[in-house]
Amino acid sequence: MNLLNSIKQKFSPITVYALVGESGTGKSFRSKIIAEENGIHAIIDDGLLIVDDKIVAGHTAKKEKTYMGAVRAALFDDKAQRDQVAKAMKQAKIKKILLLGTSEKMVTKIAMRLQLPQPSKIINIKDIATEEEIQKAIKSRQVEGKHVIPVPSIEVKKTYPQIFSNSLHELFSRKKNKKGDVMIEKSVVKPEFSKKGRLEISEAALTQMVMHCVNESEPDIIIKKISIKTNAHGYKIIITIDVPFGTQLTGKIHKLQSYIIDQIESFTGILIEEVSIIIDKITKR
Repeated sequence: MNLLNSIKQKFSPITVYALVGESGTGKSFRSKIIAEENGIHAIIDDGLLIVDDKIVAGHTAKKEKTYMGAVRAALFDDKAQRDQVAKAMKQAKIKKILLLGTSEKMVTKIAMRLQLPQPSKIINIKDIATEEEIQKAIKSRQVEGKHVIPVPSIEVKKTYPQIFSNSLHELFSRKKNKKGDVMIEKSVVKPEFSKKGRLEISEAALTQMVMHCVNESEPDIIIKKISIKTNAHGYKIIITIDVPFGTQLTGKIHKLQSYIIDQIESFTGILIEEVSIIIDKITKR
């Protein structure tokens, strides 16, 4: 953490923690354990603000009818949703909060959109769960379509009865404060978007978006090749270009990278992990 973030954390009324891991690896299931161990009473998970086992604000991504809509909800793309959650956090006088996300970039973006400090501690699911436990969670997600909301079933039944499936209980041992074991209840849900199949952005569609962004931002640049790679966190875009002689490379290329990321993420809701630009030739004007 750099000096600026250290200063922000010192004077900020809220300390932010984050739990990251690929989709379906058991983050929601284990979030209550992390919260219990660190004295955290508030959790941000898939568009919801959860305080002391109650859903107090937000809109769950699991209620969205499309996968892309779920991504937008989880990232707080809607201003009304952001404002509602920010107001609720202020009213609840939250001192510590845990953000859940598929990557560090995602939790960073959530913190920024909710006007929170950047996370002071980021925990990876691989550091708190064994490979066997992670694979079991992935199988449960892929085969059975099970998703977890880290609140008691009564909360989900009350707010989102359409997606509620059943509840599960986990015995948690309080090793740090030695107060004995505690039973934690969580809710299993079947998201709307999982019932209708997953909507993804094709490489062809992303390529067209990239070409449009380049032509709109820097029309003098010639695109030679666009490669797109995907992983569980998001998309990586590699663009090979020719640029006219005399182009201020550092400023323009950085501006172009930022423009592509901002435009595609705001339009689609997907996460762009990286935009790499390779300059093949310097051409005459």
